[in-house]
Amino acid sequence: MAAKRNILVVEDNMLNRSLLREILKPGYDVVEAENGQEALARLHEYAGHFSLILLDIVMPVMDGYAFLAAVKEDAAFASIPVIVTTQNDAESEEVAALSCGAADFVAKPYKPQIILHRVANIIHLRETAALVNEFQYDQLTGLYSKAFFCRQVRDRLLQNPDKGYDIICSDIVNFKLVNDIFGIATGDRLLRTIAQCYHENTYGEGICSHFHADQFACMVEHHSEYTEKMFQDVCARINEMSQMQNVVVKWGIYHVRDRTVPVEQMCDRALLAARGIKGQYQKYFAYYDDVLRSKLLREQKIVDSMEHALADGQFEIYLQPKYRIKDSRMVGAEALVRWNHPEWGVQSPAVFVPLFERNGFITRLDQYVWDKACAVLRDWEGRGLPPLPISVNVSRADIYNVDLADILKGLIHQYQLPPSRLHLEITESAYTENPQQIIDTVSHLREMGFVIEMDDFGSGYSSLHMLHKMPVDVLKLDMQFIQSEPATPVNQEIMCFIMNLAHLMELGVVAEGVETAEQLERLREIGCECVQGYYFAKPMPVEAFERLRAACNA
Repeated sequence: MAAKRNILVVEDNMLNRSLLREILKPGYDVVEAENGQEALARLHEYAGHFSLILLDIVMPVMDGYAFLAAVKEDAAFASIPVIVTTQNDAESEEVAALSCGAADFVAKPYKPQIILHRVANIIHLRETAALVNEFQYDQLTGLYSKAFFCRQVRDRLLQNPDKGYDIICSDIVNFKLVNDIFGIATGDRLLRTIAQCYHENTYGEGICSHFHADQFACMVEHHSEYTEKMFQDVCARINEMSQMQNVVVKWGIYHVRDRTVPVEQMCDRALLAARGIKGQYQKYFAYYDDVLRSKLLREQKIVDSMEHALADGQFEIYLQPKYRIKDSRMVGAEALVRWNHPEWGVQSPAVFVPLFERNGFITRLDQYVWDKACAVLRDWEGRGLPPLPISVNVSRADIYNVDLADILKGLIHQYQLPPSRLHLEITESAYTENPQQIIDTVSHLREMGFVIEMDDFGSGYSSLHMLHKMPVDVLKLDMQFIQSEPATPVNQEIMCFIMNLAHLMELGVVAEGVETAEQLERLREIGCECVQGYYFAKPMPVEAFERLRAACNA
């Protein structure tokens, strides 16, 4: 019997490591590491004799990106394929992982058959590299593979230091829909058509590559001027050749100025430019410019400082009060997070939360907020103040954490609080991604005594269909329903319908984003119980909230 192949699993969560080990052990020998630094030690210990690495991104000590960089710089390990595992399948996260050298990307929660098939496919590709020109060519399109493209670009830049070059990358808008509606064969035909257009439009002189899925790249000598019509004509040609309609391709252009920038990063920047114009009608291309560069640098600074900021207590919770309409009595609060940075000042969550959602750090920040909220509740309890619940946000990534119930249970036990004092806000759209798993998880939390609030109700598309199945105690009405001025009859009828439905199902309703007396009056007329918003109070530090609470009760 042939010896099993070795797979290195790098994952800081013990339960996730155990799950991967159980999935893989029938066909592979599994070696485990709980962070990037330990994984590097395992690579040296086994002299690089691994067929594949399964790598988590967000880890302590050394995260996945730092580990990838170290592996790709070491010739002894650079050829070992890496499959990145993360909390979600956001495109930006996929691009980042693939740009750093990952061979593939899978999202949690783990699906055994998908894991096994992707592992087997990647290992097979590696072991048969000699039969496919050492991965020089993409089998589907005939263009260069990503790795060989990057090597070719580096060589040409070194050989022609006085010539100007542009990196042009593209992806197809809603390509997944093409595969879902028309089938994989049609999607593949479209990709081959785009590859042909790349070859034709670079006159055989550019270096062209099919990176991954619908992402293509090429390097050409610098063109003095690019126009929308040029790319619009290419898009029309793609539709004609593929015998399809309404296929839209977006291009991003990175003009090579700094040749010390890794080629993978040049391509990533061009892709950022392309993604920046998605949704813009009749806009086909964009340059990677100083605005995008500043945004990228700013995001990198945020990522570089997030670990220290959390350890240093720079994140603070702000509380926004909730009021009962009938008597204007304060009945609760929502905990929101602010980053009090020593150099940048107080940062709105809009600055950092979307980035943390993409890189997975949001789970640690959420747990930090939960802890601080529980500490406030415990302090109020100790001072003999009347009970007042606090709502905290639970992100999609938190829901998929197998330890979620234990973490929340541990906090409640640590601070000696009844679970009902901590309300859990889960955005409506989270219920639509994997409904049964979300429902099972949230049902368990509700059985433990936590109050479940559905945040942003009305912003999704399956609310009415799924609402009777969802474990929910309170609906938080999406602010867009009440912010339209002036009010329209249709808008008011929708609000009445939602309110009647909630009352029928014995659910509480909180309308958020109330900014005017007119909005408050409309909510009063349709029987809404509770509200929050700038009309009453903005989110504020805990001390200010306590002063306001004392004044309200005076």
